Amino acid sequence: MPGSRKMEYKGNSWHETCFLCNRCQQPIGTKSFIPKDGGYFCASCFEKQFAYQCSACKKAITTGGVTYQDKPWHRECFLCISCRKQLSGQRFTSRENYPYCLDCFSNLYAKKCVGCTKPITSLAGAKYISFEERQWHSECFSCTACSVSLVGRGFLTQRDNILCTDCGREK
Repeated sequence: MPGSRKMEYKGNSWHETCFLCNRCQQPIGTKSFIPKDGGYFCASCFEKQFAYQCSACKKAITTGGVTYQDKPWHRECFLCISCRKQLSGQRFTSRENYPYCLDCFSNLYAKKCVGCTKPITSLAGAKYISFEERQWHSECFSCTACSVSLVGRGFLTQRDNILCTDCGREK
């Protein structure tokens, strides 16, 4: 056809107006396209038909992305359910299928130390002592009266107090 450009790709030729997107049937012309399964798609139709959709924003994931609970996410959309901090590339945990950064999870769900009131986490193999529904970090488990460490030692209880045997005899 006089005045039209010839389009070529992998040994095939088309008139410029005949080289169409397989989905929207609009001429691709000199715009970028993506070949798939023997067809040719303009970039926007390819995204709509074949690209994964982010579970959070519902937009196409064109590069990268992460998978959580068998669902795709943009890296920037995969966030802690509590503080909204980006989790991609960070250590995180989940509860009831919701992702949490480690700080939020610890503050919300971890047992609290009776001595310092901070969360007791199992990160880095932290050891703790548990007695009658109460927990202590190993370094916080000490006599209420004299503060001597009770780790590996006998102790006595007096109401809510934990005492070394020496202080327990004095009371």
